[in-house]
Amino acid sequence: MNKSTDAGIHVVCPQCDSINRVPRLRLDQKPACGRCHQALFSGHPITLHGGNFDTQVLRSDLPVVVDFWASWCGPCTAMAPVFERAAAAMEPRVRFGKLETDANTAIAANYAIRSIPTLVLFHRGQELARISGAMSLNGLIDWVQRQTAGLGARPTGR
Repeated sequence: MNKSTDAGIHVVCPQCDSINRVPRLRLDQKPACGRCHQALFSGHPITLHGGNFDTQVLRSDLPVVVDFWASWCGPCTAMAPVFERAAAAMEPRVRFGKLETDANTAIAANYAIRSIPTLVLFHRGQELARISGAMSLNGLIDWVQRQTAGLGARPTGR
């Protein structure tokens, strides 16, 4: 077997924030957390906040798309079901998370979020790309695929 394709990657549990090492070839086999035994992938965005942001986003080997949003924002509300469908289509190759900016002002300020919704793509703790404004499902999936094209196995969607 090719070492680059069967190497384990760090996947953070959305339930208990434990870091799990999962062979890349097993990502599609519904892996469970070694600590809490919950599914590592649900097909839904995870809720991010000050208590889990660093672990979920900065310690993951998976690309993570973070939706910086606010409850009073009309375009954010319109974007929510699109983001949900993108998570269902692209997990387990890409993790999706939502961070409510009004409740997490320090994180939003740290990443210089000036307009919402803003999507920021992280990989292994580094910001790779960002885009502001609501998007269609196809537009979002295409954007993520373009941004992650050089990261190895191409994320699937649609």
